[in-house]
Amino acid sequence: MLQIQENVSLKNFNTFGVEAKARYFVEINHKDELVELFMDPQWKQMEHLVLGGGSNMLLLKDYEGLVIRINIRGIEHRISHEDVYVEAGAGEVWNDLVNFCVAREYAGLENLSLIPGSVGASPIQNIGAYGVELKDVFYSCNAFELATGTFKTFTKADCRFEYRESIFKSELKGQYIIVSVKFHLSLVPNFNLKYGAIELELKNRNITSPTLKDVSQVVSHIRVSKLPDPSTIGNAGSFFKNPIISADQFSGIQAKFPEVVNYPAGDGLVKLAAGWLIEQCGWKGKVVGNTGTWMNQALVLVNHGGASGAEVYAFSSQIIDSVYTKFGVMLQREVNIIS
Repeated sequence: MLQIQENVSLKNFNTFGVEAKARYFVEINHKDELVELFMDPQWKQMEHLVLGGGSNMLLLKDYEGLVIRINIRGIEHRISHEDVYVEAGAGEVWNDLVNFCVAREYAGLENLSLIPGSVGASPIQNIGAYGVELKDVFYSCNAFELATGTFKTFTKADCRFEYRESIFKSELKGQYIIVSVKFHLSLVPNFNLKYGAIELELKNRNITSPTLKDVSQVVSHIRVSKLPDPSTIGNAGSFFKNPIISADQFSGIQAKFPEVVNYPAGDGLVKLAAGWLIEQCGWKGKVVGNTGTWMNQALVLVNHGGASGAEVYAFSSQIIDSVYTKFGVMLQREVNIIS
């Protein structure tokens, strides 16, 4: 029997650690419980918010509807020649899945080590780090359709992945709840070491022929050195997307700022480092009230204690205005704003 709770604090269910209450709250431990939940007209008609690890969201106020926390666990794997197919429940902690695969030498997830959040959120956001995106290892996902009470499998093509985007953030937003994700990995590593400081850190460790474990450990080390631990200080990781602009716009910026950090984005586009842009505007390590940017990475906004979601949002708006004034580039928030 499902346990529907009332007036539940969400402070421990979002990595920003902002205080907000859910009018109603339920935890789902098996996908069949979603069928049970939405058979009841009261819950089917009520506005709802799906929570996994709560790592990519900012709550601006109390939530007056139903918060559904997905806690579906389990990892299964199948090997076919050099191909490995790993399916994980949406409630699995993302880094636990990465460690599971690295320990068994299933290649593909190692660059995505230590990303906070749950497996179920990974395709929604098309998470990525150090030159690898979720879409590179995604095979399919199983999702519950609220309107029909049935389950549907989405292929990679179905998901329409783009940079930090998917169909679940656009035209199908709010219509499905992901219950499991299947990944296509390999027994033969194809390392991607060019992005960020991975090669340099491997060199510092005198590692010339890295293993999956080496790469995972190096990525984790780099992330820890740059990013704050949500268990120590509230944050949601990267708050803004790295902006992608036209080559013409980039030429204009580079003429004024020759040292601008950039990466090719294909099709005549250029990706800029949002953290660099923010830092050039003087925001790195800045504290305003109870919020601010992280001292080692300007891309990360933090809760120094007692910050409200509205306070963090207002601070992010100041940063967006500042970067636009200096560079003519409009930053977009990567985190989901729940208002």
